[in-house]
This record gives sequence, C-alpha cells and structure tokens, in this order.
Amino acid sequence: MQTLLEFAPLIAFLIAYRLADIYVATATLMIAMLALLTFDFARTRRIPPMHGISAGLVLLFGGATLLLHDERFIIWKPTVFFWALGVAFLGSMFVGERTLAERFMSAASPDAFARIAAPAWSKVNAAWVAFYASMGGANLWVAFNLPQKIGRATRLN
Repeated sequence: MQTLLEFAPLIAFLIAYRLADIYVATATLMIAMLALLTFDFARTRRIPPMHGISAGLVLLFGGATLLLHDERFIIWKPTVFFWALGVAFLGSMFVGERTLAERFMSAASPDAFARIAAPAWSKVNAAWVAFYASMGGANLWVAFNLPQKIGRATRLN
C-alpha cells in the first residue's frame, strides 16, 4: 500500500500528461505531492524526508514551469533529485561514522546487517552513488533525445 501511495503522484502526472499537456500534468503533480504530504502527516504525524525533499523540488521546479511557462524546469526535477541523492550518499562516505547505505539498510533490518564490515558498506554506498548519478544522466538523455509527446495516431513499431 505504501509503495502505491509513493507512486500515486507520478501516476497522476502521467495520466494528466497523456490527457492534456505538460502544464496540466505539472499542476496535477504539484497537487498530488501536497496530497501525499498531507496523507503522510495525517497518518504518522511526520513527513518522510524523501517525500519532503521530492515535494519541495516538485513545488520549486513545477512552480517555475507554470510561472514562466517553460517545461524545461519540470524536466530537470528528476535529475536534480537523483544527483542530490548521489551527492548525499557520496558525502556520507566522508562525514559521520556510517554511510547512508548502512544507516538506511540497518534501520530496515538491524539484525540482518549487523555483521557487515565498513569496507563492504563503502562499496554498497558507492554503488548507490553510481546508481543515482546514472539515473540523473538517463533522465537528461530521455528528456533531450526522445519526443515529449507521442500523439494518439502515432504507433511505435
């Protein structure tokens, strides 16, 4: 159920984009993110950090998209989000006692990860850095190399 809730804003964006355009979809995404934050807070009396960061970026880049009527801003949002996560994971290798990978995975299952050595955590953390850097790059490639709108009459063969 939680995973479905986390994907609800993206699903709402994609449906609105298919039915209308990028600007309607952006407004829909912004509203859906605010609804997700409201639901999170009503349920747990807190907002998960990832939801808060993502919502902040959606509101910032979405607001710029709508205000300036320039779709480039919302297109950059996923890249900025992924690269910010990559930088956070990278920074955790140099700041603090444990990497973000160790903190997140140990919090999920303390007993399962208790005996993993620090060098192994550094490798896992580096893999997450590479993953988020790649995801940001992939978003840019898609944004600048694939058509923004596939018409209803267009068929992919």
